[in-house]
Amino acid sequence: MSVLPSRFLYLCLHFLVFYFQLQESQQSTADFRFYIENHTRNPDDLSRKQVRIYQLYSRTTGKHVQILGKKINANGDDGGKYALLVVETETFGSHVRIKGKESEHYICMNDKGKIVGRPDGRRQECVFVEEFLENNYTALVSAKYKGWYLGFNRKGRPKKGSRTTQRQQEVHFMKRQPKGRVDPLEEFRFTTVTKRTRRARRLKTNPKRN
Repeated sequence: MSVLPSRFLYLCLHFLVFYFQLQESQQSTADFRFYIENHTRNPDDLSRKQVRIYQLYSRTTGKHVQILGKKINANGDDGGKYALLVVETETFGSHVRIKGKESEHYICMNDKGKIVGRPDGRRQECVFVEEFLENNYTALVSAKYKGWYLGFNRKGRPKKGSRTTQRQQEVHFMKRQPKGRVDPLEEFRFTTVTKRTRRARRLKTNPKRN
């Protein structure tokens, strides 16, 4: 008779230990999620900044985002001077500020969801967060106005942020190197060396003389 109560108490103790461990792990996960969201929403000045130059190819127009000054559209040609974008990236949280290399204006979104170009990009409305999609495209959502995306219609005109969602093709972009410029990552790609490639290299470096 004494065996059953002891086993029951043993199981109860194990259950309580498991329950408290589960609660502690859920709390730590929630705290870490809050930490991530808080820092991605408000990046600090101590984060290391990176500057890149590339183009943003629009999925809807088949052309590139260009900053003409106050006006912005997605009708830029590949390699066009107004389509060259200087992208300032915060290391933590994928926060970016996008400036036209030629016009020196930043892409910003005001409180009405309108896309405008501004010479001063330090405002929070000029900060976007990169979202990497499963279809290899990138979406840019406003850091200030949650759920409002940078987007352009088929004519290349900006869409209001309040009328955009992540699933719309109008907010899908692809990063591209300017025409005639090689991707820096290409220099670090490895090539498999075989007997055929070795022979081709020898023939190329030591051509036979007639």
